[in-house]
Amino acid sequence: METGLVQTMESRGRGRPLGSGYAEYLLVVYPHGDLQDRLMEEQQQFSSDYGLDHRLDQGQRSANDFLGRNRPHLTLATFQAGEEAEDTLIRWIQRICQQHRSFQLALNNYSGIPPHTPRPPDAAQHIPGAIYLRVQDPEPLGDLMQQLGAIDEFIRSSGWPPVRHPFISNGTGRPFLSIAGGLTAQVYDKAMADYSRKTFHGIFQVDELVLLRRKHSFDPCKTVNVFGLKS
Repeated sequence: METGLVQTMESRGRGRPLGSGYAEYLLVVYPHGDLQDRLMEEQQQFSSDYGLDHRLDQGQRSANDFLGRNRPHLTLATFQAGEEAEDTLIRWIQRICQQHRSFQLALNNYSGIPPHTPRPPDAAQHIPGAIYLRVQDPEPLGDLMQQLGAIDEFIRSSGWPPVRHPFISNGTGRPFLSIAGGLTAQVYDKAMADYSRKTFHGIFQVDELVLLRRKHSFDPCKTVNVFGLKS
């Protein structure tokens, strides 16, 4: 582990308060090809079937909504950091990805997170309802996330909040790809009853990670960098 880099950034950033000079970052994986098209159709169909298009028209979209207007993705990590640290973050993630081989992931059938589920480790916070596709074998992702743990040390030493892994903090403990989020209890209960009888299966190759940036949860994400994995 590159402790020298952590120590350097620690001396520059310890205890830094959040302010206008920081951004939110998301590290994501995008399915591609025919599977991406199928997933977008799934999201769009959900939005149409359960009246979420009307909610969007009324400007009632929550920050956690993942509907057909967004490219389907798995979020591996989210974090805040000073914009001056962006180049360092890119270099560090690039080094990790260059040493990790690409791998396959399978999406297999639906599950859900009920509205008002407590968000670990803070039971006072709750997770909006969501319908998602399960990752059948999360082990390859777990191996990659273990290597990316160095990013959390870097972020913490720079005075920013720790890195969050959504599939740990969402109450499922497993990675997933969201079909729709921010659901009310009424919509969730109806959708879960329907989707518990549906099946879905798709496989894709993970050969790159994408780093996104936004100013806040309602800000559109912009691509910062694409990191290729070893073939």
